[in-house]
Amino acid sequence: MNVPALSAARPASGAYAVNLSRGSSNSRVSSEWFSRPDDERFLSLDDLYKSVHARSKTSHTRIVESRAIRVEARRDTPDRLALILPDSDMPVAPTNWSFGQLCSIVGAPASYLRDLPAPLAGINLQHGLLNHRGEQVKLLQTDTGRTELRAVTGPDYGRIWDHELVAAVMRFAGSGTGDTRWKVPGVLDWGAMRHNPYVDVTRDTTTLFASDRDVFLFLVDDTHPIEAGRLPNGDPDLFFRGFYCWNSEVGAKTLGIATFYLRAVCANRILWGVEHFEEIKIRHSKFAAGRFAQQAEPALEHYADASPSRFVDGIRTARERIVARKDEDREDFLRARGFSKAETAKIIETVLAEEGRPPESVFDFVNGITALARSKTQQDRRLDLETKARGLLERLN
Repeated sequence: MNVPALSAARPASGAYAVNLSRGSSNSRVSSEWFSRPDDERFLSLDDLYKSVHARSKTSHTRIVESRAIRVEARRDTPDRLALILPDSDMPVAPTNWSFGQLCSIVGAPASYLRDLPAPLAGINLQHGLLNHRGEQVKLLQTDTGRTELRAVTGPDYGRIWDHELVAAVMRFAGSGTGDTRWKVPGVLDWGAMRHNPYVDVTRDTTTLFASDRDVFLFLVDDTHPIEAGRLPNGDPDLFFRGFYCWNSEVGAKTLGIATFYLRAVCANRILWGVEHFEEIKIRHSKFAAGRFAQQAEPALEHYADASPSRFVDGIRTARERIVARKDEDREDFLRARGFSKAETAKIIETVLAEEGRPPESVFDFVNGITALARSKTQQDRRLDLETKARGLLERLN
C-alpha cells in the first residue's frame, strides 16, 4: 500500500468507521477535561497563548534567603496571610500553590496550616522560616494591581514558561481549530461506530486548558485518517495521529510530550485504539530551557511533519509475520514472553472471539494482549501488558 505524502493527502469528507477492538485506551485527556472549570478552557491556541503570555509579562523572579521572609496576618484581611519580602514594605499574597511550596521548604504540613486561623498559621510558618536552615529560594511574583506570589522553588529551578510551549505548538498547528491539519479532535458516535472529525470547538469539546499553575493541550490530525491495512470484514483499519503536552511554570509538574496513533476520541475525551505511544519528560532543572529548545520542540515539529509510513509498514509486517499455526505453538509463543497459563488462554480466546480464528500473526497476538490489558483494573498490570504488546511490534522494525 502506498502512503501519500502528508501535504498531498485529501481530508476526509465526513465521519468514517473505526474499529476499537484493537489498541489501548488512554484517559489522561479525559481526566483533564473533567476537572477543568470554564475559565480554564480555551477555544483556540491563540486565546490560550494570549492568556498564559499575558501573565508572564507581569511576572518577575527574585532570589532571597528563606529566613528573611516575614509572615503576617493583616488587620484588613484577617482571614489571609501576607508575606513581606526583603527590601520591600509591600505585602505579597501567596497563592494556594505557593503557600504549599513554602510550607514544604520549611517542613510544615500545609494542609494543617490551611485549617488554622491566619494569625496562628502565620506564627507557625514564621517559626519554621526562622528556624529553618538558611537557604536561598527563587520567587515568582505577578503584579496585576495586586502583588501575588505564584511560586517558591529552589534557586536552580529552570523555568520553562507555559507560553513557550504553546508558541512551539502554534508554529506548526496554527490556532488548533482547523487552519492547519492539527486541531481539537472530533467526537466518536458510539451508535454508528464512526469518528466525526468535523465538530465545533466549544467549552464542552475543547482540549486546550490552562490554570494559574499549568497548561495542557491535546491536538489530532483526524481529518486525514491513515489506512493501516484491512479488518477481517474487508473494511479499512483507520488511524490518525495525535499528541498531548503539558507544562507548569510554577513547579507543579514537569514539561512533557506524548505522541501516538489512535482511532477515535469520545465525547468524554477518552482516547480509543491507541497505538505506538511515546512520551518524553523534561524536569525543570537548571538547564531545562536549553533542553526544551534542543529536545522537546524539535521532537514536536518532527512528529508533525513525519510520514506515517514507518508506522504503517510496522503494522503490515506484524500482520504478515506468522509465528504460530498450532495450539501448542500459540501457547509456547506467549509463555516464552512471560504470560501466565491463565493469561495465555485468555489472549487466545479473545482473538478467537474477535477475529473468528485463533491467533497466528504477531499482530493477532498484539491485539489479544491489548484486549487483555483493557480488562485489567490495576494500572501497573495494564501498563505492563501494553508495554509487552508494544515490544512485539517494535522488534519487527
